[in-house]
Amino acid sequence: MRTRFAPSPTGPLHLGHAYSAILAHDMALRAGGEFLLRIEDIDQSRARPEWEDLIYEDLSWLGLSWETPVMRQSERQPVYRDILTKLWNSDILFACTCNRRDILAAASAPNEGEPVTGPDGIVYPGTCRTHRSDRGRRPIPQEASLRLDMERAASEVVAFEETGHGPQGETGSITSTPCELVSEIGDVVLARRDMGTSYHLSVVIDDAEQCITHVTRGQDLFEATKIHVVLQHLLGLPTPVYHHHRLIRDDQGKRLAKRDDARAIRTYRDDGASPEDIRRLIGLA
Repeated sequence: MRTRFAPSPTGPLHLGHAYSAILAHDMALRAGGEFLLRIEDIDQSRARPEWEDLIYEDLSWLGLSWETPVMRQSERQPVYRDILTKLWNSDILFACTCNRRDILAAASAPNEGEPVTGPDGIVYPGTCRTHRSDRGRRPIPQEASLRLDMERAASEVVAFEETGHGPQGETGSITSTPCELVSEIGDVVLARRDMGTSYHLSVVIDDAEQCITHVTRGQDLFEATKIHVVLQHLLGLPTPVYHHHRLIRDDQGKRLAKRDDARAIRTYRDDGASPEDIRRLIGLA
C-alpha cells in the first residue's frame, strides 16, 4: 500500500488537512506500506515558500514521516506538457477561450434549461468544441485553455473501487456510463492558460508516477474521481483504490477552508495543544 497527502502551499493547514493526512498515514502504517507527501503548487500565483515550510513543520509536529525527496508539481511542467501534446495530437482536446461569464450565459440560455453543475462548476455547454477543423494538426495554442472532449474520451463504462463513502453514502464499485460522463461532467479543463496544466491532469499523472495504490481524500472530491478514472483509461495508467472520507466542518456546518485560521494546526500548536489533542479533536485518537 502506498498512500499520499498532497496539500497546496496556499495557506496554513487546518484540522481538515490533519484528518486527511493522519488517516492516509495510519492506513499505510497499519498495512506495512508507505506514506508519501506531494506539494501541489501548480498555481504559482498563490503558492508561497513560507506556507510550504509550514506544511513540513505541521506534519512533522503531528508525528508523520514520509519518503524524500518530496515531489513538487511546479517542477514537473515538462511532464504535463508532453502528456497534453499526446492528447492534443490524438484529437481529444480542444482549445477554449470562454471565460466564466461566457459559460454561464451559454448554459443559462432559454433553450438550455437549468444549468447542470458538475465537479468543476457549471457543465461546459460546448461553445468551442466545434472549432476542430485543424485540431491536432497545429501546435497547441498558448492563449487558450485546453478542454477534454468528453464525447470522444468517454467511450466505455469506467469504474473505481471506493472503500470510504461518497457524499450520498456511495461505496463499493462506482461506475459511470459514457452518457453520464458527458451530461453530468462534460468537457473539463485539462490545462489552464495561466498554469499550463490543471489539478485533474497533474494529480492523475503524479499518482501514477509515485505508484500510489490508495488515494485518501475528502468527499468533496468524490465526483472528480470519475474524471480521473477517464484520464487513467486514456493514458493507460492504473486506477488506485479510492477512500473518500468525511469533511471536518466548523460550528455552522461549513467545510473548513484555509482562511479559517482559528482551526489552523499552527494555532493549536501555539496554544499549547499536543498531537494527541488534535487526534481527539478530529476523531482519530
